[in-house]
Formats: sequence, C-alpha cells, structure tokens
Amino acid sequence: MPFGFRQQQVQIFSKPSIFCCAPVNLLIFYVLTYRFSETLISKGFSMTLGKKLSVVAGAGALILSGVFLNSLSQTAQADNQSPIAQALTNLQTTLAQRPQSTIRIAFPSRADSTDLQRKANDVARFLSQELKTPVEAIVSDDTAAVEALRANRVDVAFLSSRPALKAEQLAKARVYLAEVRPNYSGRYTYSSVMVVRKDSPLSSKANAKQTLEQLRGKKIAFTSPTSGSGFIFPVGALVQQGLVPNRDRLNGFFQQVTYGGNYSGALQAVLRRQADVAAVSEYALKPPYITAAEGNQLRRLYSITGVPAHGVAIDDDIPVRQRTQIINALLKLNQPGNNALLKNLYNSTELVQVDHGRHLQPMRDALQRAGFAP
Repeated sequence: MPFGFRQQQVQIFSKPSIFCCAPVNLLIFYVLTYRFSETLISKGFSMTLGKKLSVVAGAGALILSGVFLNSLSQTAQADNQSPIAQALTNLQTTLAQRPQSTIRIAFPSRADSTDLQRKANDVARFLSQELKTPVEAIVSDDTAAVEALRANRVDVAFLSSRPALKAEQLAKARVYLAEVRPNYSGRYTYSSVMVVRKDSPLSSKANAKQTLEQLRGKKIAFTSPTSGSGFIFPVGALVQQGLVPNRDRLNGFFQQVTYGGNYSGALQAVLRRQADVAAVSEYALKPPYITAAEGNQLRRLYSITGVPAHGVAIDDDIPVRQRTQIINALLKLNQPGNNALLKNLYNSTELVQVDHGRHLQPMRDALQRAGFAP
C-alpha cells in the first residue's frame, strides 16, 4: 500500500472514536436488520412486514450516514479541507439544495375572497403544470401561514406586510412578489384612511397635525389591533405628530376607542354614528365591504400613503434555482390567457417583483413608531 495513502487513512481515522465507530455501527445495523427481514419473509411472514423492516434498515443507514458525514466534514475543516473533506462538504451542499418534490402554498382567507379553496386549487394546478412538480394549495389565515412556514409545512405563502415581517423573523422567508390592484393608489402600495360621515364637522386642514388634532376627545373605530392600515399606520401617524406617545396611551387622546373587527365593522360604526371616525384601507370604501349607497355617505378626512401591498413570501429552504422557477411561474399569471386565475384569487391584476427590504420598510417604520415589535 502506498505510504501516502496510509498517512491519509491514519489522519482521518485517528480522530475521536465516533469516526471509527460510525461506519461499523452503520454496517452492523443495516446487515442485521436486513437479514432479519429476509428471514421473516422466508419463514412465511407477511411480505409487507419484511419490506417495512428493509425500509427501516435503509432509513437507519441514511441517519447514521448523515451523522458520520457531518462529523467527518467537521473534522476535515480542522484538517484544512482535505480532498475527501471537500468532497463531503460538496455532497452535503448538494443534498441541501435538492428541489422540493411537492410545493405547498398557503392562501390566507380575506374578506373579499370567496370560494377560495377552489380558486387556489386552480392556481395550484396551473403552477404544477408550469413547474412540472406537484403543487398543493392550503387555505389558512395569515397567522397559520406564518407558523406553517416556520415549521416547513408550506414553502410559499401569500401574506400581508406585517405577517410577512413575522415570516422573515421566524422562518427567514422573504417577499419576492407584490400584488397590484386597480383600487390601490400606489400600484403595489395603498393608503390607510381615516373616514368620517359627509356631514361631520371634522375637516382636512393645512397640515397633518392640525387635521389629526381635531380627533382629540372624539370616538374612533379602528379595524383591529393587528391591522396595518386599520391601526398600525394611523397610530404611527398620531405618534409622529406628537399627539400620543404610543399605542398604549390612546385613551388619553380619544374619548372612546373601539375595534370593528374588520373594515366593514369599523365603517358601520361611523355610519351608525357610534364613532366619529374610522381607520381602514382605502379600498374598503367600496363593495364588498360596504354598499355603494353607504360609501356615498362617507368621505376621507386623512390619508397615509405607502402601505405595502400583500405579497408572496418564499421560504429560505427552497433552493435558489427552484425559487426562481416558482417566481417565473407566478409571473406567468400576468399573461392575458392566465390572468383570470389571478384576478379570481384576490382581485389582483398583476404580480410584480419587489425588493423585500424596501417593500416592507414602511411597515417596519410604522410598527416602531406605534411601539410594536415586528
């Protein structure tokens, strides 16, 4: 045996005992389990049972192989990346970059989406054809979608901006696409609006502080404590103008603070004169949130622009190549022959590529001003 090879062999296997024992344990485990399963089959036991044991043997082999490869790779790093170590490192990298065999996409329910599971299935079917990979549509809510990303139960999710930040924090997911709607004033951003009745004495003033100062001692209906346009951005504006210190001190400024639970509920409070002003999204002033007749009874008092549109977040576990394929497949929904699938889903007309950090920065700023963690 060549002297150089001996040195290499001694160099590798003179490390702690796990490197010597792991391959031996692997071989013993596999042989014994496999022989046991073959014996069962030969004695007339269930073929299914024997096969199951063979599968168990294979799984055990893979597990022990993973432990051994990882340990040997770590040892090789201390050995200045020998050729064997480099090969093992490359193997681990290749395994980590394997594409997902099934892509699972979360579609959160929204107030203006109906029959969502059927529509999401249609989109999943289209994407499966484009990707040549099975795609599964899962209807959930934003919170469940973020948790599913964290637990690797879904790979892609349509999310609003605050849950998207949470997905980044918990799952390292990033937003790559944003929705465009005809009722968004900023194409893929929209406005948070404070709305009053047309006969309200409140009016828009020369600047933001004068306009918002009028709300002191008034009754306000926010959408919900977690809503971006219906709470976080309006409260951030009040803090920015020095009218309240943070979200926990609203009662010192307003006579009454209530939550409608959704856009419709907040607007109904104003329509019924239970509140002087409501905080909602600009697109909530039309059906299906309220009727056209109800919309004619309301007007905007104050607008906050730049609220990030809903987007498509992709988990960081998806390999770069497959992620690019998913993005390109989704962008094909913009094409005339496919666009009805996108419109039916969330009333969006287009998906556009965005930079994750820039797109979500306005939400980060509003959260910070209002005294929230992302």
